[in-house]
Amino acid sequence: MFSNTMTSPSTGNFPADLQRLKEALQAADAVVIGAGAGLSTSAGFVYTGERFQRHFADFEQKYGFHDMYSGGFYPYRDPEELWAFWSRYIYINRYTDPPKPVYEQLLALITGKDYFVLTTNVDHCFQKAGFDKKRLFYTQGDYGLFQCSVPCHHKTYDNEEIIREMFVTQKNMRVPTDLIPHCPVCGEPLTMNLRADDKFVEDEGWHRAAERYENFLRTRRGKILFLELGVGYNTPMIIKYPFWNMTAKNPDATYVCVNFGEIECPEQIADRAICLKADIGMVLEEVAHA
Repeated sequence: MFSNTMTSPSTGNFPADLQRLKEALQAADAVVIGAGAGLSTSAGFVYTGERFQRHFADFEQKYGFHDMYSGGFYPYRDPEELWAFWSRYIYINRYTDPPKPVYEQLLALITGKDYFVLTTNVDHCFQKAGFDKKRLFYTQGDYGLFQCSVPCHHKTYDNEEIIREMFVTQKNMRVPTDLIPHCPVCGEPLTMNLRADDKFVEDEGWHRAAERYENFLRTRRGKILFLELGVGYNTPMIIKYPFWNMTAKNPDATYVCVNFGEIECPEQIADRAICLKADIGMVLEEVAHA
């Protein structure tokens, strides 16, 4: 429905754009938040640099990769080593809090509002910050869940206890063999519940969240604010494109994009769009004090 002409709507006056965002938040009858990796990056969950070095220097020295993402795809020689990497990865990105209170700042801005969150993030930061879990839809999985690698059934399993045990007991980049997780149904290895291929398990909780999200969109009318935070073009069909389409269909809707990277939108909705190329945490803090 859109032409190929894109634009990055801005007044050219950053304080004025912040004020427009604050006014849009205040006026909104409902807020739909679409969150990508950039939101957690702003909160300090970075996968490179000092944080990577602090937790994975031994893996970097041995295998030569320089970020956590690359390490997640490395063909480790055995399950003991694979789970040494993944237990660290999951522990620091799921069971610890981000260094910066960006998620808490976001929650403070929408407190009292009718809201729903759609996110491709799998680090559970929204719930840790206090967002209502019944207003969250994690489309791509959760670091805190295991699933059968086959999969032989569509159920997921909480992994906090075993991940913590792997984290504290591993030695020389290996976990004890008896901690390697296996499916309780078929005996095949368990794996992370992350959407990487067609084996991703959409469990009962996933489907309930999807239904709640669809119901929210179906039943809300009036001034809807589509607030897109840190979403790139890896999977634009999940958040970005639907937000554009829903904004176009609702003349009372406003589309907001905050990102260090891509902040464009179709020119058809440019008059109802606010695009800010900046750190998300800084924008949220400025809006709170605007």
